[in-house]
Amino acid sequence: MKRKYEAMIVLDMKGKEETVEQLVSGIGRDMEASGVKLEQIDHMGKRKFPYNPRHVESGYFVNYQIEADSTALEAIRAKLKLNDSVYQQYYLRR
Repeated sequence: MKRKYEAMIVLDMKGKEETVEQLVSGIGRDMEASGVKLEQIDHMGKRKFPYNPRHVESGYFVNYQIEADSTALEAIRAKLKLNDSVYQQYYLRR
């Protein structure tokens, strides 16, 4: 059964040669390849962290509105965990 989710992805742009747009569209393609339907992508911008976890001072926040079943959501979560540009990922059911 497909449900609607919000996926908050925090990108680590430190030392990356790709632009933000390239990374965001690449993550969107990965999501669609895993069976997730993208509804909307919101760029929330670069924000500093209150403390420096893992020596990262700031991250670029992107909010994806998606529709997926549980197997597709677990597949994209596992795939993005291997992506070194993704610093954090949070999923919330709407």
